[in-house]
Amino acid sequence: MTLRLHDTATRETREFVPLTPGRAGIYVCGLTVQSEPHVGHVRSAVNFDVLRRWLAVTGHQVDFIRNVTDIDDKILTKSAEQGVHWYALASAMKRELDAALTAINVLPPTYEPGATGHVPEIVELIEQLIARGHAYAAEDGSGDVYFDVRSWAAYGELTRQRVDDMEPAGDADPRGKRDPRDFALWKGWKKESEPQTASWPSPWGPGRPGWHIECSAMAGKYLGPAFDIHGGGVDLRFPHHENEQAQSRAAGRPFASYWLHNAWITTAGEKMSKSLGNSMLIPSVLERVRGIELRYYIVAAHYRSHVEFSFEALEESAKAFRRLEDFLDRAAPVVGSWFASLPDAFREAMDDDLGTPAAVAVIHDSVREGNRLLADGPSDELSQKFGEVVAMLDVLGLNPADSAWATGRTDDRLTEVVDALVKGLLEERTAAREAKDWARADAIRDRIKAAGVEVEDTPTGPKWSV
Repeated sequence: MTLRLHDTATRETREFVPLTPGRAGIYVCGLTVQSEPHVGHVRSAVNFDVLRRWLAVTGHQVDFIRNVTDIDDKILTKSAEQGVHWYALASAMKRELDAALTAINVLPPTYEPGATGHVPEIVELIEQLIARGHAYAAEDGSGDVYFDVRSWAAYGELTRQRVDDMEPAGDADPRGKRDPRDFALWKGWKKESEPQTASWPSPWGPGRPGWHIECSAMAGKYLGPAFDIHGGGVDLRFPHHENEQAQSRAAGRPFASYWLHNAWITTAGEKMSKSLGNSMLIPSVLERVRGIELRYYIVAAHYRSHVEFSFEALEESAKAFRRLEDFLDRAAPVVGSWFASLPDAFREAMDDDLGTPAAVAVIHDSVREGNRLLADGPSDELSQKFGEVVAMLDVLGLNPADSAWATGRTDDRLTEVVDALVKGLLEERTAAREAKDWARADAIRDRIKAAGVEVEDTPTGPKWSV
Protein backbone atom coordinates (compact mmCIF):
# COMPACT_ATOMS: atom_id res chain seq x y z
CA MET A 1 0.00 0.00 0.00
CA THR A 2 1.22 3.52 -0.79
CA LEU A 3 1.25 6.32 1.78
CA ARG A 4 -1.70 8.66 1.34
CA LEU A 5 -1.90 12.03 3.11
CA HIS A 6 -4.76 14.48 3.57
CA ASP A 7 -3.66 17.68 1.86
CA THR A 8 -5.29 20.69 3.51
CA ALA A 9 -4.86 22.77 0.35
CA THR A 10 -6.83 20.42 -1.92
CA ARG A 11 -8.91 18.91 0.91
CA GLU A 12 -8.16 15.51 -0.58
CA THR A 13 -6.35 12.44 0.72
CA ARG A 14 -3.92 11.62 -2.04
CA GLU A 15 -0.84 9.54 -2.71
CA PHE A 16 2.41 10.98 -1.42
CA VAL A 17 4.78 11.42 -4.37
CA PRO A 18 8.04 13.13 -3.31
CA LEU A 19 9.67 15.63 -5.64
CA THR A 20 12.89 13.60 -5.42
CA PRO A 21 12.43 9.81 -5.34
CA GLY A 22 13.58 8.35 -2.04
CA ARG A 23 13.77 11.71 -0.27
CA ALA A 24 11.26 13.81 1.60
CA GLY A 25 11.64 17.48 2.51
CA ILE A 26 9.46 18.59 5.43
CA TYR A 27 9.13 22.06 6.92
CA VAL A 28 7.17 22.43 10.17
CA CYS A 29 6.39 25.74 11.83
CA GLY A 30 7.83 25.56 15.31
CA LEU A 31 6.99 27.68 18.32
CA THR A 32 7.43 31.31 19.14
CA VAL A 33 9.59 30.96 22.24
CA GLN A 34 7.77 33.44 24.45
CA SER A 35 6.68 31.13 27.31
CA GLU A 36 6.89 27.59 28.67
CA PRO A 37 5.48 24.87 26.37
CA HIS A 38 2.19 23.19 27.25
CA VAL A 39 0.51 20.00 26.03
CA GLY A 40 -1.13 21.80 23.12
CA HIS A 41 2.25 23.07 21.92
CA VAL A 42 3.95 19.69 21.83
CA ARG A 43 1.16 17.90 19.96
CA SER A 44 2.33 19.25 16.62
CA ALA A 45 5.90 18.18 17.34
CA VAL A 46 4.77 14.63 18.21
CA ASN A 47 2.46 14.30 15.21
CA PHE A 48 5.09 15.34 12.70
CA ASP A 49 7.70 13.26 14.48
CA VAL A 50 5.49 10.22 13.76
CA LEU A 51 5.27 11.26 10.09
CA ARG A 52 9.02 11.61 9.92
CA ARG A 53 9.58 8.20 11.50
CA TRP A 54 7.09 6.50 9.17
CA LEU A 55 8.67 8.04 6.09
CA ALA A 56 12.06 6.76 7.27
CA VAL A 57 10.63 3.27 7.85
CA THR A 58 9.17 3.24 4.35
CA GLY A 59 12.53 3.98 2.77
CA HIS A 60 12.74 7.78 2.53
CA GLN A 61 15.69 9.90 3.51
CA VAL A 62 14.04 12.76 5.39
CA ASP A 63 15.22 16.37 5.53
CA PHE A 64 13.20 17.68 8.48
CA ILE A 65 13.32 21.41 9.22
CA ARG A 66 11.47 22.85 12.22
CA ASN A 67 12.01 26.54 12.84
CA VAL A 68 11.93 28.68 15.96
CA THR A 69 10.52 32.20 16.00
CA ASP A 70 12.90 33.93 18.40
CA ILE A 71 11.89 37.56 17.81
CA ASP A 72 8.40 39.04 17.56
CA ASP A 73 5.98 41.44 19.27
CA LYS A 74 4.99 38.99 22.03
CA ILE A 75 8.58 38.25 22.98
CA LEU A 76 9.36 41.97 23.18
CA THR A 77 6.26 42.66 25.26
CA LYS A 78 6.82 39.80 27.72
CA SER A 79 10.51 40.52 28.15
CA ALA A 80 9.72 44.16 28.93
CA GLU A 81 7.09 43.07 31.48
CA GLN A 82 9.61 40.75 33.14
CA GLY A 83 12.46 43.24 33.02
CA VAL A 84 14.81 40.96 31.06
CA HIS A 85 16.46 41.19 27.65
CA TRP A 86 14.26 39.80 24.88
CA TYR A 87 17.00 37.45 23.74
CA ALA A 88 17.45 36.15 27.30
CA LEU A 89 13.73 35.32 27.49
CA ALA A 90 13.76 33.64 24.07
CA SER A 91 16.84 31.62 24.95
CA ALA A 92 15.42 30.47 28.30
CA MET A 93 12.11 29.44 26.73
CA LYS A 94 13.95 27.60 23.95
CA ARG A 95 15.71 25.53 26.62
CA GLU A 96 12.34 24.76 28.21
CA LEU A 97 11.03 23.66 24.81
CA ASP A 98 14.04 21.43 24.16
CA ALA A 99 13.62 19.76 27.56
CA ALA A 100 9.91 19.15 26.94
CA LEU A 101 10.46 17.59 23.51
CA THR A 102 13.30 15.43 24.81
CA ALA A 103 11.02 14.21 27.62
CA ILE A 104 8.53 12.86 25.07
CA ASN A 105 11.12 11.45 22.65
CA VAL A 106 10.67 13.86 19.75
CA LEU A 107 13.66 13.41 17.46
CA PRO A 108 15.78 16.52 16.88
CA PRO A 109 15.13 18.05 13.46
CA THR A 110 17.71 17.82 10.72
CA TYR A 111 18.13 21.52 11.36
CA GLU A 112 16.34 24.02 13.58
CA PRO A 113 16.81 27.53 12.21
CA GLY A 114 15.91 30.66 14.15
CA ALA A 115 14.54 33.81 12.57
CA THR A 116 17.26 36.06 14.01
CA GLY A 117 19.95 34.01 12.25
CA HIS A 118 18.42 34.47 8.79
CA VAL A 119 17.90 38.19 8.35
CA PRO A 120 20.00 38.33 5.12
CA GLU A 121 17.81 35.66 3.47
CA ILE A 122 14.69 37.47 4.64
CA VAL A 123 15.84 40.82 3.28
CA GLU A 124 16.74 39.18 -0.05
CA LEU A 125 13.26 37.66 -0.35
CA ILE A 126 11.59 40.98 0.44
CA GLU A 127 13.69 42.70 -2.23
CA GLN A 128 12.56 40.08 -4.76
CA LEU A 129 8.91 40.74 -3.89
CA ILE A 130 9.37 44.51 -4.26
CA ALA A 131 11.10 44.02 -7.63
CA ARG A 132 8.20 41.85 -8.84
CA GLY A 133 5.62 44.43 -7.77
CA HIS A 134 4.16 42.41 -4.89
CA ALA A 135 5.52 44.43 -1.97
CA TYR A 136 6.11 48.07 -1.11
CA ALA A 137 7.77 50.22 1.52
CA ALA A 138 5.34 52.32 3.54
CA GLU A 139 5.39 56.03 2.73
CA ASP A 140 4.77 57.13 6.33
CA GLY A 141 8.42 57.03 7.36
CA SER A 142 7.88 54.01 9.63
CA GLY A 143 10.36 51.79 7.79
CA ASP A 144 7.67 49.10 7.40
CA VAL A 145 7.40 46.98 4.26
CA TYR A 146 4.13 45.26 3.26
CA PHE A 147 2.97 42.51 0.95
CA ASP A 148 0.38 43.84 -1.49
CA VAL A 149 -2.40 41.22 -1.33
CA ARG A 150 -4.27 42.81 -4.26
CA SER A 151 -1.23 42.26 -6.49
CA TRP A 152 -1.43 38.46 -6.14
CA ALA A 153 -4.60 37.13 -7.74
CA ALA A 154 -4.28 33.74 -5.99
CA TYR A 155 -4.22 35.23 -2.50
CA GLY A 156 -6.65 33.26 -0.34
CA GLU A 157 -6.44 30.00 -2.31
CA LEU A 158 -5.05 27.94 0.58
CA THR A 159 -7.99 28.71 2.86
CA ARG A 160 -10.51 29.35 0.08
CA GLN A 161 -11.27 32.95 1.03
CA ARG A 162 -11.92 36.11 -0.93
CA VAL A 163 -9.78 39.10 -0.05
CA ASP A 164 -12.82 41.28 0.53
CA ASP A 165 -14.12 38.82 3.14
CA MET A 166 -10.91 38.84 5.18
CA GLU A 167 -10.32 40.79 8.37
CA PRO A 168 -7.62 43.49 8.30
CA ALA A 169 -4.13 42.28 9.15
CA GLY A 170 -3.35 43.36 12.69
CA ASP A 171 0.42 42.97 12.56
CA ALA A 172 1.41 46.61 12.03
CA ASP A 173 0.15 50.20 12.04
CA PRO A 174 -2.49 50.37 9.26
CA ARG A 175 -1.62 53.96 8.34
CA GLY A 176 1.19 52.90 6.04
CA LYS A 177 -0.88 50.28 4.16
CA ARG A 178 -2.50 50.51 0.77
CA ASP A 179 -5.05 47.90 1.85
CA PRO A 180 -5.87 47.01 5.47
CA ARG A 181 -5.30 43.33 4.63
CA ASP A 182 -1.71 43.89 3.49
CA PHE A 183 0.63 42.19 5.96
CA ALA A 184 4.03 43.19 7.28
CA LEU A 185 7.19 41.75 5.74
CA TRP A 186 9.52 44.11 7.61
CA LYS A 187 8.81 46.14 10.75
CA GLY A 188 10.68 49.38 11.18
CA TRP A 189 12.42 49.91 14.51
CA LYS A 190 10.33 51.84 17.06
CA LYS A 191 13.08 53.81 18.76
CA GLU A 192 10.88 54.98 21.64
CA SER A 193 9.54 51.57 22.68
CA GLU A 194 11.88 48.84 21.38
CA PRO A 195 15.48 48.01 22.31
CA GLN A 196 18.09 48.63 19.62
CA THR A 197 19.18 45.00 19.90
CA ALA A 198 15.81 44.03 18.42
CA SER A 199 16.67 45.62 15.06
CA TRP A 200 18.86 44.81 12.07
CA PRO A 201 20.01 46.99 9.17
CA SER A 202 18.05 46.84 5.93
CA PRO A 203 17.51 48.89 2.76
CA TRP A 204 14.41 50.38 4.45
CA GLY A 205 16.12 51.30 7.69
CA PRO A 206 16.70 49.38 10.92
CA GLY A 207 13.99 46.93 11.88
CA ARG A 208 13.08 43.27 12.18
CA PRO A 209 11.29 40.63 10.10
CA GLY A 210 7.55 40.11 10.05
CA TRP A 211 6.34 36.72 11.25
CA HIS A 212 5.27 35.21 7.93
CA ILE A 213 8.33 36.06 5.85
CA GLU A 214 10.63 34.25 8.28
CA CYS A 215 9.32 30.79 7.42
CA SER A 216 9.32 31.37 3.66
CA ALA A 217 12.97 32.46 3.78
CA MET A 218 14.12 29.61 6.02
CA ALA A 219 12.21 26.93 4.12
CA GLY A 220 13.75 28.19 0.88
CA LYS A 221 17.26 28.19 2.28
CA TYR A 222 17.23 24.62 3.58
CA LEU A 223 14.72 22.84 1.33
CA GLY A 224 14.91 24.87 -1.87
CA PRO A 225 12.22 26.76 -3.79
CA ALA A 226 10.01 23.63 -3.97
CA PHE A 227 9.69 20.96 -1.29
CA ASP A 228 7.34 18.18 -0.31
CA ILE A 229 5.43 18.86 2.91
CA HIS A 230 4.66 21.93 5.00
CA GLY A 231 3.11 21.24 8.39
CA GLY A 232 1.85 22.94 11.50
CA GLY A 233 -1.16 23.43 13.72
CA VAL A 234 -4.56 24.02 12.15
CA ASP A 235 -4.65 27.49 13.72
CA LEU A 236 -1.74 28.50 11.46
CA ARG A 237 -3.68 27.98 8.22
CA PHE A 238 -4.74 31.63 8.29
CA PRO A 239 -3.13 34.02 8.23
CA HIS A 240 0.32 32.45 8.64
CA HIS A 241 0.34 29.68 6.06
CA GLU A 242 -1.86 31.58 3.62
CA ASN A 243 0.64 34.43 3.71
CA GLU A 244 3.64 32.12 3.47
CA GLN A 245 2.29 30.51 0.32
CA ALA A 246 1.30 33.80 -1.26
CA GLN A 247 4.62 35.58 -0.75
CA SER A 248 6.69 32.52 -1.73
CA ARG A 249 4.82 31.89 -4.96
CA ALA A 250 4.70 35.59 -5.73
CA ALA A 251 8.52 35.50 -5.53
CA GLY A 252 8.57 32.67 -8.08
CA ARG A 253 9.00 29.78 -5.64
CA PRO A 254 6.60 26.83 -6.05
CA PHE A 255 6.84 26.18 -2.29
CA ALA A 256 5.04 23.20 -0.65
CA SER A 257 3.42 20.33 -2.56
CA TYR A 258 1.39 19.14 0.44
CA TRP A 259 -0.03 21.01 3.43
CA LEU A 260 -0.69 19.00 6.61
CA HIS A 261 -2.28 20.45 9.73
CA ASN A 262 -2.77 18.85 13.13
CA ALA A 263 -5.86 19.70 15.18
CA TRP A 264 -5.98 21.35 18.59
CA ILE A 265 -5.86 19.94 22.06
CA THR A 266 -8.75 21.69 23.80
CA THR A 267 -9.89 22.20 27.36
CA ALA A 268 -13.60 22.86 27.88
CA GLY A 269 -13.97 23.00 24.10
CA GLU A 270 -11.48 25.83 23.61
CA LYS A 271 -8.02 25.75 22.10
CA MET A 272 -5.41 25.19 24.81
CA SER A 273 -3.41 28.39 25.05
CA LYS A 274 -1.62 30.61 27.54
CA SER A 275 -4.08 33.45 26.94
CA LEU A 276 -7.02 31.31 28.07
CA GLY A 277 -5.24 30.41 31.26
CA ASN A 278 -6.01 26.72 30.75
CA SER A 279 -2.65 25.51 29.62
CA MET A 280 -1.01 22.43 31.07
CA LEU A 281 2.73 22.98 31.25
CA ILE A 282 4.83 19.93 30.44
CA PRO A 283 6.77 19.70 33.74
CA SER A 284 3.48 19.75 35.67
CA VAL A 285 1.92 17.07 33.48
CA LEU A 286 5.02 14.89 33.86
CA GLU A 287 4.49 14.91 37.61
CA ARG A 288 1.31 12.90 36.94
CA VAL A 289 2.43 10.61 34.10
CA ARG A 290 5.69 9.61 32.46
CA GLY A 291 6.87 11.13 29.20
CA ILE A 292 6.23 7.89 27.31
CA GLU A 293 2.64 7.86 28.62
CA LEU A 294 2.04 11.46 27.55
CA ARG A 295 3.38 10.63 24.10
CA TYR A 296 1.08 7.59 23.89
CA TYR A 297 -1.88 9.82 24.81
CA ILE A 298 -1.08 12.17 21.93
CA VAL A 299 -0.23 9.45 19.40
CA ALA A 300 -3.37 7.41 20.11
CA ALA A 301 -5.54 10.16 18.61
CA HIS A 302 -5.53 10.88 14.87
CA TYR A 303 -3.52 14.00 14.12
CA ARG A 304 -6.51 15.70 12.48
CA SER A 305 -8.87 14.98 15.41
CA HIS A 306 -9.42 17.52 18.17
CA VAL A 307 -8.57 16.13 21.61
CA GLU A 308 -10.42 17.28 24.73
CA PHE A 309 -7.77 17.23 27.44
CA SER A 310 -8.43 16.03 30.98
CA PHE A 311 -6.23 14.36 33.55
CA GLU A 312 -8.79 11.59 33.85
CA ALA A 313 -8.46 10.79 30.15
CA LEU A 314 -4.68 11.09 30.35
CA GLU A 315 -4.45 8.66 33.25
CA GLU A 316 -6.78 6.15 31.56
CA SER A 317 -4.56 6.35 28.49
CA ALA A 318 -1.49 5.79 30.68
CA LYS A 319 -3.08 2.63 32.10
CA ALA A 320 -3.67 1.35 28.57
CA PHE A 321 -0.03 1.90 27.71
CA ARG A 322 1.11 0.13 30.86
CA ARG A 323 -0.74 -2.98 29.68
CA LEU A 324 1.46 -2.98 26.59
CA GLU A 325 4.56 -2.52 28.73
CA ASP A 326 3.47 -5.28 31.07
CA PHE A 327 3.34 -7.76 28.19
CA LEU A 328 6.85 -6.82 27.10
CA ASP A 329 8.18 -7.08 30.65
CA ARG A 330 6.70 -10.53 31.17
CA ALA A 331 7.48 -11.87 27.71
CA ALA A 332 11.07 -10.64 27.44
CA PRO A 333 12.58 -13.32 29.72
CA VAL A 334 10.56 -16.03 27.94
CA VAL A 335 11.09 -15.39 24.26
CA GLY A 336 14.19 -16.71 22.59
CA SER A 337 15.49 -15.20 19.38
CA TRP A 338 13.11 -12.74 17.75
CA PHE A 339 13.12 -10.15 15.01
CA ALA A 340 11.11 -6.98 14.51
CA SER A 341 8.35 -7.13 11.91
CA LEU A 342 5.34 -4.94 11.14
CA PRO A 343 1.93 -6.57 10.60
CA ASP A 344 0.16 -5.70 7.36
CA ALA A 345 -2.76 -4.20 9.30
CA PHE A 346 -0.38 -1.76 11.03
CA ARG A 347 1.21 -0.74 7.72
CA GLU A 348 -2.21 -0.22 6.15
CA ALA A 349 -3.29 1.98 9.06
CA MET A 350 -0.17 4.15 8.90
CA ASP A 351 -0.35 4.45 5.11
CA ASP A 352 -3.92 5.73 5.43
CA ASP A 353 -3.10 9.32 6.38
CA LEU A 354 -1.12 8.24 9.46
CA GLY A 355 -4.06 6.38 10.99
CA THR A 356 -2.54 6.04 14.45
CA PRO A 357 -5.81 5.07 16.23
CA ALA A 358 -6.12 2.00 14.00
CA ALA A 359 -2.38 1.35 14.32
CA VAL A 360 -2.58 1.45 18.13
CA ALA A 361 -5.54 -0.96 17.97
CA VAL A 362 -3.35 -3.41 16.04
CA ILE A 363 -0.74 -3.19 18.82
CA HIS A 364 -3.34 -4.02 21.46
CA ASP A 365 -4.61 -6.93 19.36
CA SER A 366 -1.08 -8.31 19.14
CA VAL A 367 -0.60 -7.91 22.89
CA ARG A 368 -3.84 -9.77 23.65
CA GLU A 369 -2.72 -12.63 21.41
CA GLY A 370 0.76 -12.46 22.95
CA ASN A 371 -0.66 -12.76 26.46
CA ARG A 372 -2.61 -15.84 25.40
CA LEU A 373 0.52 -17.40 23.96
CA LEU A 374 2.56 -16.41 27.01
CA ALA A 375 0.32 -18.47 29.26
CA ASP A 376 1.40 -21.56 27.31
CA GLY A 377 5.13 -20.85 27.67
CA PRO A 378 7.85 -20.20 25.07
CA SER A 379 6.99 -20.66 21.39
CA ASP A 380 7.89 -19.32 17.94
CA GLU A 381 4.47 -17.67 17.78
CA LEU A 382 5.13 -15.80 21.03
CA SER A 383 8.52 -14.61 19.75
CA GLN A 384 6.82 -13.36 16.59
CA LYS A 385 4.18 -11.40 18.55
CA PHE A 386 6.86 -9.95 20.81
CA GLY A 387 8.82 -8.76 17.78
CA GLU A 388 5.70 -7.24 16.21
CA VAL A 389 4.82 -5.27 19.33
CA VAL A 390 8.39 -3.94 19.69
CA ALA A 391 8.51 -2.94 16.02
CA MET A 392 5.15 -1.15 16.07
CA LEU A 393 5.93 0.75 19.26
CA ASP A 394 9.30 1.72 17.81
CA VAL A 395 7.64 3.30 14.76
CA LEU A 396 5.50 5.46 17.06
CA GLY A 397 8.44 6.43 19.27
CA LEU A 398 6.96 4.39 22.13
CA ASN A 399 9.40 1.52 22.52
CA PRO A 400 10.15 1.38 26.28
CA ALA A 401 13.57 -0.10 25.49
CA ASP A 402 14.54 2.97 23.44
CA SER A 403 17.53 4.59 25.18
CA ALA A 404 15.82 7.97 24.72
CA TRP A 405 13.47 7.13 27.57
CA ALA A 406 16.35 6.56 29.96
CA THR A 407 16.81 10.33 30.20
CA GLY A 408 13.33 10.61 31.66
CA ARG A 409 14.03 8.33 34.62
CA THR A 410 14.38 10.18 37.89
CA ASP A 411 16.90 7.79 39.48
CA ASP A 412 17.87 4.48 37.91
CA ARG A 413 19.91 3.57 40.98
CA LEU A 414 16.85 4.02 43.21
CA THR A 415 14.92 1.69 40.90
CA GLU A 416 17.63 -0.94 41.25
CA VAL A 417 17.52 -0.68 45.06
CA VAL A 418 13.73 -1.00 45.21
CA ASP A 419 13.85 -3.94 42.81
CA ALA A 420 16.36 -5.74 45.05
CA LEU A 421 14.25 -5.14 48.17
CA VAL A 422 11.00 -6.30 46.57
CA LYS A 423 12.69 -9.36 45.09
CA GLY A 424 14.03 -10.22 48.54
CA LEU A 425 10.52 -10.20 49.96
CA LEU A 426 9.25 -12.24 47.02
CA GLU A 427 11.94 -14.84 47.65
CA GLU A 428 10.82 -15.05 51.29
CA ARG A 429 7.23 -15.48 50.11
CA THR A 430 8.23 -18.22 47.69
CA ALA A 431 10.09 -20.05 50.46
CA ALA A 432 7.03 -19.75 52.74
CA ARG A 433 4.77 -21.18 50.06
CA GLU A 434 7.13 -24.08 49.43
CA ALA A 435 7.01 -24.79 53.18
CA LYS A 436 3.21 -24.55 52.98
CA ASP A 437 3.30 -21.68 55.47
CA TRP A 438 0.38 -19.97 53.77
CA ALA A 439 -0.21 -17.47 56.54
CA ARG A 440 3.34 -16.10 56.28
CA ALA A 441 3.19 -16.10 52.48
CA ASP A 442 -0.06 -14.09 52.56
CA ALA A 443 1.33 -11.73 55.19
CA ILE A 444 4.36 -10.95 52.99
CA ARG A 445 2.12 -10.36 49.97
CA ASP A 446 -0.10 -8.02 52.03
CA ARG A 447 2.97 -6.14 53.22
CA ILE A 448 4.15 -5.65 49.65
CA LYS A 449 0.69 -4.57 48.50
CA ALA A 450 0.41 -2.06 51.36
CA ALA A 451 3.52 -0.38 49.94
CA GLY A 452 1.74 0.14 46.62
CA VAL A 453 3.31 -2.80 44.80
CA GLU A 454 1.25 -5.32 42.83
CA VAL A 455 2.50 -8.90 42.54
CA GLU A 456 1.50 -11.25 39.74
CA ASP A 457 2.36 -14.94 39.74
CA THR A 458 3.48 -16.04 36.25
CA PRO A 459 4.83 -19.32 34.79
CA THR A 460 8.35 -17.88 35.09
CA GLY A 461 7.92 -16.65 38.66
CA PRO A 462 6.39 -13.65 40.45
CA LYS A 463 6.51 -10.24 38.76
CA TRP A 464 5.97 -6.88 40.49
CA SER A 465 4.93 -3.41 39.42
CA VAL A 466 4.07 -0.16 41.16
